Amino acid sequence: MKFRPCIDIHNGKVKQIVGGTLKDAGDQAAENFVSQQDAAFYADLYRSYSLKGGHIILLNPASSDYYEATKAQAMLALNTWPGGLQVGGGIHAENAAQFLDAGASHVIVTSYVFKNGQISYENLNRLVSEVGKEHLVLDLSCRRKDGEYYIVTDRWQKFTDAVITPELLQEMTTYCDEFLIHAVDVEGKASGIETPLAELLAELKDFPVTYAGGVGSFSDLEDLRRAGKGQLDVTIGSALDLFGGSMEFEKVLQACDSH
Repeated sequence: MKFRPCIDIHNGKVKQIVGGTLKDAGDQAAENFVSQQDAAFYADLYRSYSLKGGHIILLNPASSDYYEATKAQAMLALNTWPGGLQVGGGIHAENAAQFLDAGASHVIVTSYVFKNGQISYENLNRLVSEVGKEHLVLDLSCRRKDGEYYIVTDRWQKFTDAVITPELLQEMTTYCDEFLIHAVDVEGKASGIETPLAELLAELKDFPVTYAGGVGSFSDLEDLRRAGKGQLDVTIGSALDLFGGSMEFEKVLQACDSH
């Protein structure tokens, strides 16, 4: 289990939010932490520990008045550590290349692929053609409904018809290099992981999957290791001391065997 760092950017600031509270209207979100540092500070820190494969997420839509400020922070981080970080949020076939050119190792995509509630194979194939499978991460972030995990889009606000199953995961591996999966209902709450989701993801063998959501303690980290059978990488946001939480960054690295 590797630790994958994160830089979440909203309204031009590095922050940690409660995932389920994000609203495009008024650029609102319940905030756990707003950093006094810029995105370059975190990119430089992660670079100093050689923590590759972390993700930058732009949490404002392109229509937002804050989008350009948020994007500028993302570009700052990418320029600080070329090739070390992935980037997602509003990525599509027409703009993906500019983020790769700016230094992203991968682009992370959800809404462009899961369009109008369904998988758009046209968009997916266009994206693969544009950037290559080896530079694409599919974000299959999900929320639970009727006992199943449905992929959600548009900054986690809209349910799709796509249910996360072993069959869907296996199919999607043919289009991308990795999965990033936020358990949105527990994202930013540091209240424990979504164990059934972790167990489901662990059924996928020999493919990189980063789990995010709910880790608030080292006990939760061990729960994820067990439920994920050691196969899932993890990202921790609000609970990390870098973002105002109680889990020490160095100790997390040691616990995840990535330092």
